[in-house]
Amino acid sequence: MNVFRTKSVEQSIAETDEPGHQLKKNLGALDLTVFGVGVIIGAGIFVLTGTVAASNAGPAVALSFAIAGVACALAALCYAEFASTVPVAGSAYTFSYATFGELVAWIIGWDLILEFTIGSAALATGFSGYFQDVVADTPFEVPAQLGSAADGTVDLPAIIISLLVMGILIAGIKLSSRVNQVVVAIKLLVVAVVIVVGITQITPSNYTPFIPPAEPTPEGAGGFMQLPLITSLLGIEPAVYGLGGVIAGAAVVFFAFIGFDIVATTAEEARNPQRDVPRGILGSLAIVTVLYMAVSLIVTGMQSYTQIDPNDAAPLATAFDSVGLEGMGRVISVGACIGLIVVVMILMLGQTRVGFAMARDHLLPPVLAKVHPTFGTPYVITAVTGTAVALIGGLVDLETLVNLVNIGTLFAFVLVSIGVVILRRTRPDLPRSFTVRAVPVVAGAAVLLCLYLMLNLTGETWVRFLVWMAIGLVVYFAYGVRRSRLATGERAAEQATADR
Repeated sequence: MNVFRTKSVEQSIAETDEPGHQLKKNLGALDLTVFGVGVIIGAGIFVLTGTVAASNAGPAVALSFAIAGVACALAALCYAEFASTVPVAGSAYTFSYATFGELVAWIIGWDLILEFTIGSAALATGFSGYFQDVVADTPFEVPAQLGSAADGTVDLPAIIISLLVMGILIAGIKLSSRVNQVVVAIKLLVVAVVIVVGITQITPSNYTPFIPPAEPTPEGAGGFMQLPLITSLLGIEPAVYGLGGVIAGAAVVFFAFIGFDIVATTAEEARNPQRDVPRGILGSLAIVTVLYMAVSLIVTGMQSYTQIDPNDAAPLATAFDSVGLEGMGRVISVGACIGLIVVVMILMLGQTRVGFAMARDHLLPPVLAKVHPTFGTPYVITAVTGTAVALIGGLVDLETLVNLVNIGTLFAFVLVSIGVVILRRTRPDLPRSFTVRAVPVVAGAAVLLCLYLMLNLTGETWVRFLVWMAIGLVVYFAYGVRRSRLATGERAAEQATADR
């Protein structure tokens, strides 16, 4: 069994034209940029700003967003070169197949399943929280037993939104894009209102100290499982705030940036992927990084970080309440509620495209790669994904899900950054409409920064991640290693040689 067999770029591109496996090419640069903005502006801007300010970084949460944004930007450059060179569904999975080989491609594909599926479920529960806030004290109020997986029996709104999004995705990529554009416009309007109104309510003294001095971790904060892994590995005295808190905060707010790689997963559906995919990736990332930093400065300028409740699910609304602008809280809640619908949709879109690519390679059952004859979408994998997201979002609480998404995404970024250097060396002949300058330096910096952010996640997150990876290896060696198209092709070639 040759588990490091690679699939050529030419073969990957040729398979996109196979009957029954062709995706419609309906997306332009604007569609891709809006997809990126749509998925990135979500729970991060509406929730994590307050949580990280209170627990990790104080007003310097803006620096946490900047650090996470730099890590993403470095990885994004590598993604952009890969996606313009290999415009095929599957993102990091497809890129890894062409560079590292089948086993690593499987590992990254399995990792992306974790990232997108769990991310969709996490945002579905986030939507549920805002939705329940909006409909509270109305005839549509959700009963407590049906409003939370943590405090009740099931999270019904999370289940319903997951199934609704599944239907939209099956109906077609262009419909998904149109829905996304409308909702992104609403989200950007809400963010603009937050910035314009909030800047008039800032108290400059709330920014002092900008980076709060480091303090010992509160009693009962936990041992290895609850502390950043780097703290346990290096024997560092656990602390909050200070520079370490800013970096730990960056590892948490990284969740706010997940999704720009969704643009890469839709490369096969772009009309001009070599030009439009890099624009979509880099353009969306630049827009949201500026917005995140601006909003975090608004929140911590309106309300002292010492007064922010780290468990507050709506810190933006609370910040405006603290200065007597309660009406803004309702506007923000409605905007967040609407906006999170699209984040769920686009993360689920990413998962369906990765699963589609893996099934087309027969690493997953081929039936999952069937494309709807009318809508031109991978409807079988979409239905399976939507059902899984609905079940997870309906039965698991948000906090348990978020860190798993972060570590999975960072791991994917590491492999893509290494892979783009390998492909430069092994296939210098490939046409590249977008190239990264000083690629070894950029890719190396991306790898080091992403690894460092991974080490700032908790030991518990690492244990869960490694368990998921172990399960993936069992699935690969029990199913995919003998059934993949490359494996069956090798056996056919060996048989033909033997017959001669």
